[in-house]
Amino acid sequence: MAASEGFSKGVRVWRPADFERVFAARWTAAAHGIVLHAAPSACEPPVARLGVSVSRRIGNAVVRNRWKRRLREAFRRVSSRLPPADYVVVVKTRVVPTGAAGARLVEEALVSLAGRITSRRGFVGG
Repeated sequence: MAASEGFSKGVRVWRPADFERVFAARWTAAAHGIVLHAAPSACEPPVARLGVSVSRRIGNAVVRNRWKRRLREAFRRVSSRLPPADYVVVVKTRVVPTGAAGARLVEEALVSLAGRITSRRGFVGG
């Protein structure tokens, strides 16, 4: 993987205050066992950033990390197609989509959910 293909700190929502800000904005959409929360981008210049929340209720560490890897990779592949905003994905299902079809499913879900949220009237920054 080239350096430009990584998941650097600049494209992550990682501070607790950023997670709280995204959740407080209350812009959400759900599909395929994930809930996408969004808020206008807090960076300058605005970029799409991702945070991931996978509860212990979803499964053991192996399952949670599998979800995180799948979501980060999907985000890395589609981030150029996402409107600039801060996104937090909350996983609601234990079943991790697998294989190439699963990767496409997660990628399409991220793009679709982000588009649904940022196209709503009142969302500023998308």
